[in-house]
This record gives sequence, C-alpha cells and structure tokens, in this order.
Amino acid sequence: MKPVAEADWSERSREVAQLLARSGLGDRAAFARLYERTSAHLFAVVLRIQRDRAMAEDLLQEIYVSVWKAAASFDAARSQPLTWLTHIARNRAIDSLRRAQAQPRTESLSASDDDERPDPHEALPSHEPGPMDLLNSASEQRELTRCMEHLSPPQRQSVALAFFDGLSHAEVAEHLREPLGTVKSWVRRALQTLKGCLERAAATDAGA
Repeated sequence: MKPVAEADWSERSREVAQLLARSGLGDRAAFARLYERTSAHLFAVVLRIQRDRAMAEDLLQEIYVSVWKAAASFDAARSQPLTWLTHIARNRAIDSLRRAQAQPRTESLSASDDDERPDPHEALPSHEPGPMDLLNSASEQRELTRCMEHLSPPQRQSVALAFFDGLSHAEVAEHLREPLGTVKSWVRRALQTLKGCLERAAATDAGA
C-alpha cells in the first residue's frame, strides 16, 4: 500500500516529521520535544516485545540515540514519522531478545510509595496465552502465514499495523484512512480468527 500523502497526515504526524527534520540538523531542543511527543508510544511498542521493564527502559534510551543519529535519513515520501520510529523501536527490541538468547528474567514485585514507575504488577503478562503469545508461537512453527490467509485483506493489514508495527487503533485508522470503529472491528474479528486457528495448530502439534 502506498503511504498516506503528507498533505493528509494528522497534525501530530506533521509535527513529529518537523521535529525529526530539525533533529537531523542537530537541534537538541527539537529532539527533546520529539522524545516528549513519542516516547510513551515507543515504550509501549518495546514492552510488547521485551517484557522486562528495566531492560525496556534501557532499550528506549538506546532507541533514541539511534533516532538522533538517523533523524536526517527520515524520508517523508516513504513513510509516516511514527511508523518509521516504530520500526526502529521494534527492531531494537527484537535484537535485544536475540542477544539474550531467551534467558529467563525476573522482575521485582515490590514498589515504594515514591517510585514514579507504574506498579510492576500491571506490567506482568497474564498466565493465559494472549494473541501475541499465540502469534509468536505460531511464527516459530511456520503456522502464522497459513492462519493469516484466513483473514480478509483489510483484517491482515490492520493486524500487521497494530501488532507488528505497534500502532494504536487510532493510528491504524489514520494510516488506512478508515473510520476508527471499522478498524477496531477488523482487528477484533481478526484476532478471534487467528486465536482459533493458532490454538487448533497448537493442539495438532501436541497430539502429533
């Protein structure tokens, strides 16, 4: 799909693109503003992949070092700024998992009253496999492609943007130029279809 024309970008996208351009010229104030405007989103992207909050925080700093160095290479004709930033964050998070070689990690469950970080209980994953857990498992078993074929093209595109590129539903709607309610429906139905398909694949593997 062709990227959305810059003239059709949201005000936020245009602002982030301008901040990237100024950062690429060495403007540290613009870079600080860029961090303020995008760090929460990129941190959420990293946490979806790297569940260790402390490591995710370290990764976020590494990501922005990379952004500072690469800001001048951002091309508005090829992608929206948040999509470009998300790719950098996602790739760095995946690389961190590869470096760790899937070693088990622990996270403290204690938090002091003056700790400004969110309660670590909220960051812990559920014991029940979620859609992303099933997607990751299926990807390793080469089942993901087959299951994705059960989705309609809009559903596939929505899921890819939401879970692989880390965009919010509102950002997916903006990217696809579709109503937010429509995108939410596509994602919800797609996840239901994928979950059923992947669970059946897992059950088949277990019984083999």
